[in-house]
Amino acid sequence: MAVKKARKKQEGELAEQDSFESHDGLEDDDMSSSVKPRISKESVVISNSSEYSYTIKIPKDRIAVLIGVKGKDKKDLEEWAHAKIHVDSTEGDVIIFGKDAIKLFELKEVIQAISRGFSPETAQLLMKPDYMLEIINLKDYGLDNPNKLRRVRARVIGTGGKARRVIEELTGSQICVYGKTIGIIGEAGPVSNAKRAVELLIKGSMHSTVYKWLEDLRRKAKREERGF
Repeated sequence: MAVKKARKKQEGELAEQDSFESHDGLEDDDMSSSVKPRISKESVVISNSSEYSYTIKIPKDRIAVLIGVKGKDKKDLEEWAHAKIHVDSTEGDVIIFGKDAIKLFELKEVIQAISRGFSPETAQLLMKPDYMLEIINLKDYGLDNPNKLRRVRARVIGTGGKARRVIEELTGSQICVYGKTIGIIGEAGPVSNAKRAVELLIKGSMHSTVYKWLEDLRRKAKREERGF
C-alpha cells in the first residue's frame, strides 16, 4: 500500500515536469555521474577511523525528496545504515560515511534511486535482500533529440501510465521514467525482464507484442513452479 501511495505522489510530481533540457537539474556531462555515482577518494581507501565514504551527484530538485519533511527520511536512512549523510544543496553533492561497507553500498543504491525519480518509500525496497536497481540511460540509445526523447518516454509510460503499469504488474518490478533515464527496482529476474520489455518499446516494438512476451514468461515461470 505504501508503494502504491508513493507511486501516486511520484506520478503527480513527474506530471509537472515539461522540459527535457533542464528539469532534472543536471547538464548532459553530469548525467553519467548521476546514474553511476561519482566516488570520492575516501570510498576507495579506508580512513584512519575505519570509515568508508561515497560522494553521489544528484539533481537539485531531488534533494528535498531525499531529506524529507523535517529531515525525517534522511534520518531514517542514517539510522538504518548506521551512517551519516551530508547534503550539499548548492552543488547537489551527497556524501555518505559509515563503517559497514555493505550497508553503505546499499545506502548509496537507495540514494541513487531517489536521485532518478523514485520516492523514498519505493527506493527503500532496495534494503530487501536480492533487490537491485537498474538504470537505463536513453542517451545510450542515441536519443539526444528532445522530440525523440518525448516520444520514447511516452511509449514507455503509455496512455494514463498503462504501459508502465502493465510491465510492473507482469514482472513484479517498479519503474520510474525521469529525465533521460528509466529506473527499475526489483529482484534480479523481474528486473532483467522489465529491462528487456522497456528496451523493446524504446526500439519500436508494439505494446501488444511486449505484453504477450511478458505474459508468456509469467506463464512459463508458474508452470516451472508447479513442476510441469
